[in-house]
Amino acid sequence: CLLATFGALDLGGRTLNVISLAGLAFAVGMVVEGAIVVSGNIIRLKEGGMTPVEAAQTGTREVVPALIASTVTTIAVFLPVLFLRDVEGQIFADLALTISIAVALSIVVAITVLPAAAGGWLKAKKLKSGYGDGWPALTDRILRWTDSRPKQLGWIMALLVMPLLACWIFLPKLDYLPPVKRAAIDAFFSFPPGMSPEVVNREIGDKLIERLQPYMKGEKQPALKNYYIWLWPGGGTIGARVVDESRIGELETIMRDEITQGFPDTRAFATEGELFGGVGGSARSVAIHLQSDDTKALNRVAEEGRLLLEKKFPGANVQANPNTDQNSLELRAIPDDRRIAEAGWDRATVGTIVRTLGDGAWLGEYFDGQNRLPIILRADRRETAEALAEAPLVTPDGRVVPLGDVISLETAMGPGQIRRLDHRRTVTLTMDPPQTLSLEDALATLQKEVLPVLEAKLPAGANIRMAGSADRLQTITATMAKNFGLALLVLFMLMAAMFRSLRDSLVVVLTVPVSLVGGIIGLRTLGLIAFQPLDLLTMIGFIMMVGIIVNHSILLVDRTRIAQNQGFSLEESIGQAMNQRLRAILASTLTGALGALPMAVNPGPGSVIYRGLAAVIVGGVVVSMIFSLLLLPSLMRLMSGWRGEPSAGAASTHADAVPRAA
Repeated sequence: CLLATFGALDLGGRTLNVISLAGLAFAVGMVVEGAIVVSGNIIRLKEGGMTPVEAAQTGTREVVPALIASTVTTIAVFLPVLFLRDVEGQIFADLALTISIAVALSIVVAITVLPAAAGGWLKAKKLKSGYGDGWPALTDRILRWTDSRPKQLGWIMALLVMPLLACWIFLPKLDYLPPVKRAAIDAFFSFPPGMSPEVVNREIGDKLIERLQPYMKGEKQPALKNYYIWLWPGGGTIGARVVDESRIGELETIMRDEITQGFPDTRAFATEGELFGGVGGSARSVAIHLQSDDTKALNRVAEEGRLLLEKKFPGANVQANPNTDQNSLELRAIPDDRRIAEAGWDRATVGTIVRTLGDGAWLGEYFDGQNRLPIILRADRRETAEALAEAPLVTPDGRVVPLGDVISLETAMGPGQIRRLDHRRTVTLTMDPPQTLSLEDALATLQKEVLPVLEAKLPAGANIRMAGSADRLQTITATMAKNFGLALLVLFMLMAAMFRSLRDSLVVVLTVPVSLVGGIIGLRTLGLIAFQPLDLLTMIGFIMMVGIIVNHSILLVDRTRIAQNQGFSLEESIGQAMNQRLRAILASTLTGALGALPMAVNPGPGSVIYRGLAAVIVGGVVVSMIFSLLLLPSLMRLMSGWRGEPSAGAASTHADAVPRAA
C-alpha cells in the first residue's frame, strides 16, 4: 500500500517531500487496520469450523460495510482542513493527501487481495480458538459494569462531562507554529549613519569575506557549505550553512563572537534561522506598532519599550524598525520661491532638478519585449554640498544659474527611515519569544506588563496596537475550532447516512471527548521531556485523531446492530460484538499508536514539526480504546431503555450466549 501511494502521488503531480514522508510515517500504523479486522474475522470463522474459502468470503462480507464507513470517516475529517490557506494549508495538504491515499488503498487490498490469499493459503483443518477465556471474561465484566441505569449514567457522566472539564483545565498553552530550525545562521547589522555604499563594501563587506574564506575552504572548522552577504547603507545581513549540520551551534557562536565583531559603531546579532520565518524573523514574532505625530516622543518611548521587552523576555530577539538610536546625516533643500519664479520655474520643476542631481529622476519605462526597464535621468555625482550648490542650471530664457541661487542647502541629522502605517508615523517593535515560552504566555505578559507602561508614556493622540503572530494566533485558533466542529458534523452526517440511524451516529460521536483527554495526556507527557505547547500542527492532530478513533466505535456498533437483526437481544449483541471485535480493536490500536510513536520521540532534525501531532494521536487512540469499551455499552443500553427496547436477562449470562462464529 505504501509503495502504491508513491505512484498515486506521482500521478497526482505531487512531490516526495518531508511533509508527504511524514504522512507515510503516520500511515504505517493505519494501513494495517483494515487487514487486521478482515484477517481477524476470517480466522474467527475458521476457528468456528468453516472451510478456508467460506471463512474468507463470509468473514470479508461481514466487515466490508464497517470498513468502508471507517475509511470514509478517516478521509472525510481532512476535508475542512484542506481548505486552510497560508502556511498551515500548505503544510497539511500533502500530509492529508498522503494519508488518505494510503488508507484508501489499504482497504481495497484488505477486501480483495487478503481474502483471496486467505482462501488459498489457509489449511483446511480446524484451527484451535485463539480467544481463550480472556475475551469472554472481559466482555462479561464490561456488561456487568454497565448493567443498570445508575451505572450507565455514572460512566456516561464520568467519560463525557469529566473529559470536557479536564480538557479545559489541562489544555496546554497556545502557540502558532513550532520553531523549526533550518540549519543556517543569519546575522544582521546596523551600520552608523552616513556610510556610503563604497565605504560599506570596503570596510565591512571585504572584511566579512576575508573572515569567512578560511571556513569555506575548510582551513577552519566547522567547514561551510555556502554563504551569502547582502549589504546596504544603514544595515545588512549575512547567512551561512555548515557541511555538518550537527555543528550548527558552533557556527552560531563563531558568527556572533568572531565574524560580526570588530566593526566600529556597528550593532550585530546572529541567530539560527527558522523554517517558517522570513529573513530575520520568526513565525512566532510579535509586532507592537507605536504611532504618534510627535517624532521625539515616539522614538523615546520606542527605545524604552525595546529595553523593557529585553528585560521581560530574557533571550528574546527584540528589534525596532526603524532604529530609534541611529539617525543619519541628511542634506535638506530649502526652496527660495522668489528666485525660482524669477528663473521661470516652479517648485515641482526644481524638485525634479534636485532628484536628477541626486539619486536620479524617474522618466518612464521601456519595454524590450520581455521586461519593463525603468528610465532614470541622473547627472554626474557630486560628493559635497558645495559642489552640488555650484551645479549649473539652464533657465527657460537661456541664462545659466547655479543651483544655490534657487535653493538653500543645509545638513542636519534626521531619521534613516520614515515608516508609516495608515498614514501615521510608526515605529514597530518586533519580538521573537524565547523557544521555551508559548506565544499565549508571551501575549499575556505583553498585555499585562508591557503595553500599559508604553501607553502611559506615549503623548496624547498616540496609538498602540499589536500585530504579527498576535493577530494570527487569534484567527487560526478560531478557524481550527470551526474546522473541528465541521469535522464532527461531517462524521455525524456520514455515519447517519451509512447506519441509517441518528442514534447510532450520536453514540459514535459521543466517544470523541474521551479521545480528546487522551490527546492532552499525550501532550502533557511529551511536555515532561521537551517543551510542547498546543501549536497549529498539534491542533490538526486532534482533527486527525477524531477520524481514527471513531473506527473502533463503528466496528462495535455495526456488529451490534447486525447481531440484533439476527434476533439477538441488545445485551447479547453487545457481548457478541465485543467478543468478535476486541482482538482486532486492540491490535489496530497498538499498530496505530506504535506507528505514530517514532514521530513523537524521534530527536532528529525537523522532528519538532510533527512531534506534538504524533503525541496527540498516540495518547488519543490508546485512552479512547480503553474507556470507549465502557462508554459505548453504557450509551447503547441507556438509549435503548429510553426507546423501550426489551432487555435480555442478567449480564452475567451473556458471555455464555455469545456465539464463536457468525
